[in-house]
Amino acid sequence: MASTGFNDGPDGGTTHNRHNVFSEKEYIAGKEGGAPAPKETGVDEERAVRYSSTTSIAPALDYTHRRLKPRHIQLIGIGGTIGTALFVAIGQGLINGGPGLAEMVTYLPISSPFIRFAGRFVDEAFGVAAGYNFFVFEAALVPFEIVACNLIINYWSDAIPVGGVIAIVITIYALLNLITVKWYGESEFWLSMGKVILIVGLILYTFITMLGGNPEHDRFGFRYWRNPGSFHELYKTGSLGRFLGFLQCLIQASFTIAGPDYVSMTAGEAENPRRTLPRAFKAVFYRLTGFFVLGSLAVGINVPYNDAELIGAFKSSKPGAAASPYVVAMNRLRITVLPDIVNALILTSSFSAGNSYVYCASRSLFGLALEGKAPKIFARCNRNGVPIYCVLLTLAIALLSFLQVSNGSAVVLQWFVNLVTASQLINFSVMTFTFIRFKKALEAQGIDRNTLPHKGFWQPFTAYYALAGTFIMTFVGGYTVFWPGPWDVPTFLFSYTMIGVFPVLFVGWKLIKKTKFLKPEEVDLQQDLDEIDEYERNYVPVPPKHRVYGWFDRIFD
Repeated sequence: MASTGFNDGPDGGTTHNRHNVFSEKEYIAGKEGGAPAPKETGVDEERAVRYSSTTSIAPALDYTHRRLKPRHIQLIGIGGTIGTALFVAIGQGLINGGPGLAEMVTYLPISSPFIRFAGRFVDEAFGVAAGYNFFVFEAALVPFEIVACNLIINYWSDAIPVGGVIAIVITIYALLNLITVKWYGESEFWLSMGKVILIVGLILYTFITMLGGNPEHDRFGFRYWRNPGSFHELYKTGSLGRFLGFLQCLIQASFTIAGPDYVSMTAGEAENPRRTLPRAFKAVFYRLTGFFVLGSLAVGINVPYNDAELIGAFKSSKPGAAASPYVVAMNRLRITVLPDIVNALILTSSFSAGNSYVYCASRSLFGLALEGKAPKIFARCNRNGVPIYCVLLTLAIALLSFLQVSNGSAVVLQWFVNLVTASQLINFSVMTFTFIRFKKALEAQGIDRNTLPHKGFWQPFTAYYALAGTFIMTFVGGYTVFWPGPWDVPTFLFSYTMIGVFPVLFVGWKLIKKTKFLKPEEVDLQQDLDEIDEYERNYVPVPPKHRVYGWFDRIFD
């Protein structure tokens, strides 16, 4: 039979990832004596019938390939989180003054895990709402980062046509994400290495310059913590004003810090996931915590919150690194060349973030298709294990970045992005609640958490704490709209629309499909488990092609 270019059957490799879900059509064909249902899945007929009957669209096979190594996964987790926010937008914060996921994903490392877990461990409708919420959020951020790339380039010159920059970036994204997942993994590894070098370099820069190692020989130390002070009064005066400044920083941090969700999205394409992922979750958590804490400390040391250049850069929306507190500090100390290096690395940072969003958006849609919650065409993979139609739809949404070609239309794009920013906190709330239900299911079915590949600490207390915190912060984001004065309709809509859309998706699917909230004893904790166990038994490490790659593999393993 001639090849169609798509995975229509096993490829015989150890990296093939065919999960225990097959389509209703394949099942019926097997029953009628035609093409047999896939034997290697180990799924019994009763489960297949039950599973097919509970979905509106027939579930599909997962043909993604496990080709992401530990170094890829750790840098994807770090790179997807470290974007322009840590280097530029953190200055706005200066002016204004979850562990359970790892446990679930390492137990069952499948494609788009936390989205599918929400449907399997809580309620099918809950998984649908979580999946589309995450897809829209990630897909909307792709055109945002593409526009950011163009603005960063404008730091040097605006001679390059806007449309040309956008077309080039989208084309590169297509090449990296459509050919093979390994290309995406390699690109994110090297791009994210640049981000790590940048943040480490800026932290060292802060330490050296604060001790007098600068052209002005100014040993400024913690001067700006005393004058004008460490807390800025925002909106109000006194203690209330300082609290509101802190709250504004907390809101910004809520939408900036991620990481575990990006690591989890690689679960279905990770080599030896039960060994790789626990280490990746721990490493990403500690490294990102260090980067963000030290980065926040550094900007407070480098620039006072009332710096005229910094405030002016944000008010006039200066391009690229011009609004970075680090560049403002360099200008203050008359340091040359370094601002251009910082801007160049910020450009790679923004490009990398967009690349990660393409990957995560496409895999979230792929996960919905695998569970029968999206048209099955989105579950098809090319011969290299890439969900090609999911990637193409994500890139089609990225075409919205061409709105910037018209003067003023970038504002419309910013509105669209702001419309879904609350989705990030909704995602975290979904993860924590899903873990709570997962833990209850383990207890009800007599499964000891000590037998899991990874066990989270201080559970379920940290999960309840995270759920309460993320749920509250979801509603706090647009609190300024409720201040006395004219009602700001755009701010209200941008801050709270997705909070309304999520329950609409949940209730709508629940009413139409008549789904039920699963009791702990009803949760199927065995689905797909046999295949993961079989993969572990048959896994054979592939030696690196180059000595350099082997060296990096040992460092990040």
